[in-house]
Amino acid sequence: MLQNALPALILLLLMVVLAWWLQRYRRHMPGASAHGGPSLRVLNSVSLGPQQRVVTLQLSQGTQRICLVLGVAPGSVQTLHRLELPTETDSADAGALAATRAGGGFAGRLSQLMKAPHAPR
Repeated sequence: MLQNALPALILLLLMVVLAWWLQRYRRHMPGASAHGGPSLRVLNSVSLGPQQRVVTLQLSQGTQRICLVLGVAPGSVQTLHRLELPTETDSADAGALAATRAGGGFAGRLSQLMKAPHAPR
């Protein structure tokens, strides 16, 4: 019985050592980066049912910030809305940004847009 199990145990040991080695030296490999994509931050999440949620994400940092509103259900994720966020250094939008933050983030911005639906954005 040991004769049949020995090759399987050697192969298992070899795979564990290979996985450990790849984990340890991945930063030295070309093309492998610790930060593989844009930064994501969950701003808010609201449960609509036992398995449905609406999630608000902030994508990227700095001048390319985007807010995504996603509908999440079992087996699917759909983009409900995409909103480009103003940069924090824009002096013209500083008041609107402060009002948005004071009004509850996305909810404040949404209520602001609903009050003046035809105002410039």
